[in-house]
Amino acid sequence: MISKKKVQEVIDKVRPSLQADGGDCELIQVRDDNVVEVKLQGACGSCPMATLTLKAGIERVLKEEIPEVKDVVSV
Repeated sequence: MISKKKVQEVIDKVRPSLQADGGDCELIQVRDDNVVEVKLQGACGSCPMATLTLKAGIERVLKEEIPEVKDVVSV
């Protein structure tokens, strides 16, 4: 099982770029099937590019650092 602490450390690496655009990302949970649930906040929550941010940004970095991550979903 993937450590929630490890996932949080990786999210903390991408957080400054989200915050620079007025948004943020909260880790909700790491499921048993290695899917990471996050909540996009601030400007990211209503941005039309939020899906791109989630997949090309957060998910890409998480999969690079933690290959066991299967998917990242917004809740």
